[in-house]
Amino acid sequence: MYKPHSGTPSKFGRPKFAHKAKKFNSSRPSFKRGGASKSNKRSRGERIDFSRFIKKNVYVEEKPYVSKHTFADFPFNPQLHKNITRAGFKNPRPIQDQAMFAVMEGKDVFGMANTGTGKTAAFLLPLIEKITKTKGQSKRETVLIMAPTRELALQIESDFKNLAFGFGMFSVACVGGLPIMKQIREIKMGVSFVIGTPGRLRDLIEKKVLDLSTCHSVVLDEADRMLDMGFRDEMVYIIGKTAKERQTLFFSATLSPEIKKLTEQYLKNPIFISVISGETLKNIDQDVIRTRSKEEKLEKLHEVLKKDGSDKVLIFREMKHSVDTLTKELAHMGFKVGCIHGDKRSRERIRTLDSFKKDQINILIATDVAARGLDIPDVTHVINYDVPQTYDTYVHRIGRTGRSGKKGTALTFVPG
Repeated sequence: MYKPHSGTPSKFGRPKFAHKAKKFNSSRPSFKRGGASKSNKRSRGERIDFSRFIKKNVYVEEKPYVSKHTFADFPFNPQLHKNITRAGFKNPRPIQDQAMFAVMEGKDVFGMANTGTGKTAAFLLPLIEKITKTKGQSKRETVLIMAPTRELALQIESDFKNLAFGFGMFSVACVGGLPIMKQIREIKMGVSFVIGTPGRLRDLIEKKVLDLSTCHSVVLDEADRMLDMGFRDEMVYIIGKTAKERQTLFFSATLSPEIKKLTEQYLKNPIFISVISGETLKNIDQDVIRTRSKEEKLEKLHEVLKKDGSDKVLIFREMKHSVDTLTKELAHMGFKVGCIHGDKRSRERIRTLDSFKKDQINILIATDVAARGLDIPDVTHVINYDVPQTYDTYVHRIGRTGRSGKKGTALTFVPG
């Protein structure tokens, strides 16, 4: 059994969202790291106090959100209403309830929302409706949706195909790791929705294949993650290729100074919506596990994974080769385990994620970049086998559990 570090729990939470741009607070806290030996110093990232990874929660069942609207209140095409029912949507989620009318009215929107909050449908439904109304017009209008990772882009395209069923509306997923010639053929055949990652989108624009001059609707999904991954130049370049008169929608889980700057640059009189409560991690029981050696670390991980309740576990590691090593070790112990990282082929990553979602494997090991933007339901545990580089990364990682009012557990392995 492991003994938790006896530190003082500190209150987690995100800054409250200000409703006016001028009130945005761009200050960021600094975190001091304690309890680490010199050999554990990191060459990059923040100094993190390990006691911040400890928080015992008294679970209180969350009251369901009461939406102001029903889906029937939105003046969508009858076919779109059929698709909503077919997708199993019952009541609008908070971001859908608060954002869809604004998007339908053609307003720019900045939405603060985490992955798994229903934001994909919040922008897809009104934009599908918008494009249905332009059908038959001489000028074909295009929607551009930018996402940080191929997995998220492919997930958005899958949702689009379900929600746009029966409209004769086509999309293309412009992502790296999949054949570019197939994407070029689809673009040339004509598409209404271009969904892609910044690198591949820029590549297709520079090849003179992708023309965004008729693009009057732009969505940046997980804009903060795209900035984290170093895509700022690509984002600016791609937005610059779209129509000057356009509707722009930003979705982000955080409000960094850089995000604030982009919203001021690209959004016109935007509607600001936040569905992130002041305490986003309230249903997650957080703790640390101290270990002195690699052998002890693996042994204690084995103990955690064998416990009742460790039904669906997401494990984070910093390096790709470390992901592979741990996957082999756990598979050798008899666990149903898979892994994803940047060196894996795109099809292999998609297949592994599908296996995890369908419970064919119950442990997924990933790097931060590979796991960004993924919406995996019912994750019971998030394990930081390596200490995250920044506190923001920690919050983003553990936010994969404890969703939709369910309980979750976050464990971080630390030296000592």
